[in-house]
Amino acid sequence: MSTAAASNDNTENMDEETATPTTPASSLSDKERDAIAAMPYEEARDRLIQAVQALEAGGLNLDQSMRQWELGEALAKRAQSLLGEVRAKLDAAQAEQESSAEVAGTQSNLD
Repeated sequence: MSTAAASNDNTENMDEETATPTTPASSLSDKERDAIAAMPYEEARDRLIQAVQALEAGGLNLDQSMRQWELGEALAKRAQSLLGEVRAKLDAAQAEQESSAEVAGTQSNLD
């Protein structure tokens, strides 16, 4: 393969003016993204399951598949974020409980 051909292969997905990779536009609207960002965990989880099932069932065209994939990614990110928040709260509560257990039954906790 010539250097010129290799160069063309590497820039196929590049913006000609800036030579940076181009990102395809999302099929999710800002309104949909905002709705996902406000979802409780259970709703995000349930809708993620639906998106995965739609993809697994097949029969979708490429655009529909991409939309379901993007929806699934956004829902998974939301659910993971909420789980991370809960994990942080549990860790803080556990640390506080361990801290108070260290002084339980001593004079230092009677002040």
